[in-house]
Amino acid sequence: MQRTFPTIVGIVNVTPDSFSDGGRYYQPDAAIAHARMLVEQGAEVLDVGGESSRPGAEPVSAAEELRRVLPVIEGIRRELPTIPISIDTTKADVARAALDAGATMINDISAGRFDPAMLPLAAERRVPIVLMHMQGTPQTMQQNPTYTDVAREVFEFLQERIAAARTCGVETIIADVGIGFGKTLEHNIALLRHLPRFRELGVPLYLGLSRKRFLGALTGIENPLERDVATALAHALLLDVPVDYIRVHAVSYIVQLRALWRALRSDEPPSVELR
Repeated sequence: MQRTFPTIVGIVNVTPDSFSDGGRYYQPDAAIAHARMLVEQGAEVLDVGGESSRPGAEPVSAAEELRRVLPVIEGIRRELPTIPISIDTTKADVARAALDAGATMINDISAGRFDPAMLPLAAERRVPIVLMHMQGTPQTMQQNPTYTDVAREVFEFLQERIAAARTCGVETIIADVGIGFGKTLEHNIALLRHLPRFRELGVPLYLGLSRKRFLGALTGIENPLERDVATALAHALLLDVPVDYIRVHAVSYIVQLRALWRALRSDEPPSVELR
C-alpha cells in the first residue's frame, strides 16, 4: 500500500483551445492569478503550457508558444519564488527560454522524439523531465489508435525513451503512460489496471487523467468542466498504486482526497480531532 501521497501538479493552460478550459487563462494576468489560486489550494508544482495537445489540435510556432508562456512563468516566479514550475512543451527552444525565465522542470508529451535537442537540454540544465507515451501526434492520435498489447507496448516505449534520456546524461527521469493520448477507452482502462507494472521502469511515475474524455464516457458527463469529481474518484481508486505525481485541473478536490487518505489509510495520524 502506498504510504506517501503523490505530489499534486496544478495545470495552467495558457492556450485559447485546450479541451477543458481553453481561453480561460489565455491572458497572462488571468493565468498568473489562476496559478496563485492553485498554489493557495495546495498545488505543489505548476505545469504551464502554451500549446494545446487536445485531439486534433494544430501546432503553434515556438515564437507564439514563447509569447504565451514566458510572461506567465516570469509572473509566477515573481509572486511565488519557491514553487516548482514545469514547462509543458515539445520544443527545446521553448523549454530553454522557460528554464531561463524560472521553470525548473520539463514535461514533454513526445518523450523527446519531436525535438532531438530536448534530452540533451534536460541533461545540460540538470532538470527533471517527464517522458510521456503518445501514439501519433495530437493531430492524428485519436484516428483509430491500435495496439496488440497496450500495456506491453507502452512499457517498452517508455523503457526505450528512458534509456535514450540516460544515454544523453539526464539525471532525473519521470514516466507518464499518456492516458488519452492515442488510446481508446479500453486502452486507457487497461493501462490504469496495469499501472503497478510500470514501477518496473525504475523511475517516478506521473499520471494525468484530469477531465479526460474516457471519464466522460464512463460517467456520462459530457462537459469536461464537470468531470472534477470523477477525476478525484478515479485517483482515489488508484491510490494503492505508487504513483509519484498527479496532474489535475481542480487541485482543491485532490487536497480533500489527500486529507481523507492521510486520516484513513496512511501511517500518519490525523491532524485534526474527529467528531
